[in-house]
Amino acid sequence: MSHALSDQEVARREALNKLRELGIEPFPAAAFPVTHTAAAFEKDFADAGSAEGEQPAADVVMAGRLMSVRIMGKASFAVLRDHTGDQQVYIARDEICPGEDKTLYNEVFKKLLHLGDFIGLRGFAFRTRTGELTLHVKELTVLAKSLRPLPVVKTDDEGNVHDAFADPELRHRMRYVDLVVNAGVKETFLKRTRAVSAMRRYLDDAGYVEVDTPVLQAIPGGAAAKPFVTHHNALDVPYYLRIANELYLKRLIVGGFHGVYEFSRNFRNEGMDRTHNPEFTVMELYVAYQDYHWMMDFIEGLFRHVATATNGTPTCTFQGNHIDFGPAFQRITMVGSLLEKTGKDVLALDERELGELCKQHGVEVTSAMGKGKLIDELFSELVQPELIQPTFVMDFPVEMSPLCKKHREDPRLTERFELFVNGFEVANAYSELNDPIDQRERFEDQLKLQARGDEEAMYIDQDFLRALEYGMPPTSGVGIGVDRTIMLLTGNTTIQEVLLFPQMRPEKFD
Repeated sequence: MSHALSDQEVARREALNKLRELGIEPFPAAAFPVTHTAAAFEKDFADAGSAEGEQPAADVVMAGRLMSVRIMGKASFAVLRDHTGDQQVYIARDEICPGEDKTLYNEVFKKLLHLGDFIGLRGFAFRTRTGELTLHVKELTVLAKSLRPLPVVKTDDEGNVHDAFADPELRHRMRYVDLVVNAGVKETFLKRTRAVSAMRRYLDDAGYVEVDTPVLQAIPGGAAAKPFVTHHNALDVPYYLRIANELYLKRLIVGGFHGVYEFSRNFRNEGMDRTHNPEFTVMELYVAYQDYHWMMDFIEGLFRHVATATNGTPTCTFQGNHIDFGPAFQRITMVGSLLEKTGKDVLALDERELGELCKQHGVEVTSAMGKGKLIDELFSELVQPELIQPTFVMDFPVEMSPLCKKHREDPRLTERFELFVNGFEVANAYSELNDPIDQRERFEDQLKLQARGDEEAMYIDQDFLRALEYGMPPTSGVGIGVDRTIMLLTGNTTIQEVLLFPQMRPEKFD
């Protein structure tokens, strides 16, 4: 059922009908051959002189949304907006209507066009008496009628914003409006594109191959997370949306690829907050014959490159903190950092003792939490919030890392690191476990956690174990949270601000 029309929407529909009565199609099918964007117009005619005695410059064709109009009788100034910016235009009645019929100006432009409509203009460049570069319009074409009014966001002379389209739910739900009326929103997503492109170039230049792996999976492997479940009708079996692509990428290392990566859309049926969205983007990379020490060096260089390519500098500002990816990243161990905070060697504690330590520090404990989960929650409470500058946290307890190789010097630990910036994780990396017997035992331990009620415990992937039995060389792998990285580089404090269309509760229409 359609919504009840406002007075403005009724007026726009009436204007639509009147345009057609005048023989003007409000949604023409033909292409409109644009010669200049707003940015190109400013560049190409930067040397245009004043209006006094100036000869018309080259023919210019522009198109975009009508964003403001100042009607002054027989002439008007307006602002046209395209994907590169705004451009002032000048429209004189007798120039766009050189004959007796002044309908195009008096009726169409003054009465039947509204802010938000798409129009095409043909004319030439000139400068007003105040020196502003302007398009002097000779022809006007209606390209698309806007049937709903855009929010009119105004900024007064003191810089105060009025009638802002600022409600987060409306902005995220109607991103198409947000992008039009709120300055800076489009720049966030342009920076996202620059960052992803820079990351891809860095990986390509290193000689690694971009691949695609399944989103629909029979077994949701590669991470500890609760999956979304669906059903494959043709096969009549349950399928899961991908929670990670790790196990497929490691199959490719078994198959002979040296280095593979993928920008992966992952799905986890978990909570939503400022750094979590059920659908998110991760870049995962796996390189044969390397370990997690090599990967730390590689990731330092990658983040430094991406930050510079995105912002022109290896630094950024996030929540008032100056983040610098230029210097070598700090490196600490998880167990050492907890020893410093609690005075306890968490590896020496049993599950009951760890539970008591957690309670002492305000960490909620449930019966489903094993030793690894307890240590993880304790670290998240006591250490993680203080990691502002880029920091590698190394050597996780084996219970926390079922896909990671045991530490070469201490079998209670694994060769794993996570990169933290401004108190949250942006990357997770291993010296990958390539011993199929050890891997099977780790999967079986995860089944025990499932039996205790841990919904995030991993499943056994028998085909992946079979692949490992054919032999996988020493390998290092990493997953980088693309959305969180973009948050840092753009200064946006919620993940919803860097996703064009974040998940939201379904909207109810009347």
